[in-house]
Amino acid sequence: MKFKVQKDNLITAIQTVQNIITAKSALPILSNILIETQQEAIRLTATDLDIGITCVIPVDIQEQGAITIPAKRFSDIVKEFPVDIVNFTTKKNNLVVIDSELCQFKIMGLAKEEFPKLPEFKDKKVIKIDQVVLKEILTLTSFAVSFDETRYILNGILFKINKGVLTLVSTDGKRLAVAERKLSVDSDVDLSIIVPIKTIHELNRNLKEEGGLSLVVGSNQALFDLGSVVIISRLIEGEFPDYKQVVPPVSENKMKIGRNQFLLAVKRAALLATPDYQAVKLEVFKNKLVISKSTPDVGEFHEELAAEYQGRELIIGFNPVYLIDILKNLSDEAVNLELTDGEKPGVIRISGYIYIVLPMRIN
Repeated sequence: MKFKVQKDNLITAIQTVQNIITAKSALPILSNILIETQQEAIRLTATDLDIGITCVIPVDIQEQGAITIPAKRFSDIVKEFPVDIVNFTTKKNNLVVIDSELCQFKIMGLAKEEFPKLPEFKDKKVIKIDQVVLKEILTLTSFAVSFDETRYILNGILFKINKGVLTLVSTDGKRLAVAERKLSVDSDVDLSIIVPIKTIHELNRNLKEEGGLSLVVGSNQALFDLGSVVIISRLIEGEFPDYKQVVPPVSENKMKIGRNQFLLAVKRAALLATPDYQAVKLEVFKNKLVISKSTPDVGEFHEELAAEYQGRELIIGFNPVYLIDILKNLSDEAVNLELTDGEKPGVIRISGYIYIVLPMRIN
């Protein structure tokens, strides 16, 4: 195998695929990137057996071939390479030469045959999704995923497609996020899969503000084709909880408040939070919200904000992180927070989106 490639293009491609590589893998080959020539391009592939990523970049091919090469060492070498054009050549016994006129590296690779094959998706229905739409609703749901491995079913996001509507749902048991968008291309596919959070992070990292992607689902695997980047992932097996049962009816008891001022005040209150004293206190009065935090041996915080509110006065506590996560990811200038009483969930509803957060006991 022999090719010439732009250094910056190669660095971008390596960074795209190497994010999923774990430093201490039981199989040495999983620390490598597979490089394969195509017509006027190379394809880089990495996998940890749960998720695989491929990235295609244009190169000047002089000889076809394939090799695997240690990801970190390869990345470090290319980053420090002194010129913009990199020559890449494979020799006998999996020796790889990376050079220019004045600089040369020789490193050992491993044969392509040792690298795990990614699953193929033949004769499966393709679902078209706008990248910007998926990026938006992933942003509104991914922060609510659970990292508790004893509840593995919640360690991902539920993707549902029904009657041309894509619904994403995530929960960690203390909050729930549900986002819905109509697909721009009609689909008769009825789908329900749980995509692991590691795959979600890679999707978020690679989604663009324009263009589309193709989603193909096989047996316990899903493929997201973003064009030059393809992500293939195992799915989480099991039944996601029936989220519709916990969505309360719309409450008339709403507080309307400026999103950014609310966010900044909660952030200030959170400065005094400790693991034993997490909750911030919200006291809701007519057209006024008081946010406070009192932590023994640490200190106290108190701030008043103007708000539109005509309901009965109430006091409620929330984990500040759960409020910050939603407020920083919404784009609306103002939010409506539905409050029933101090022991019922708070709810934020906007078009195509619901966020429910359980209250906390105020120490």
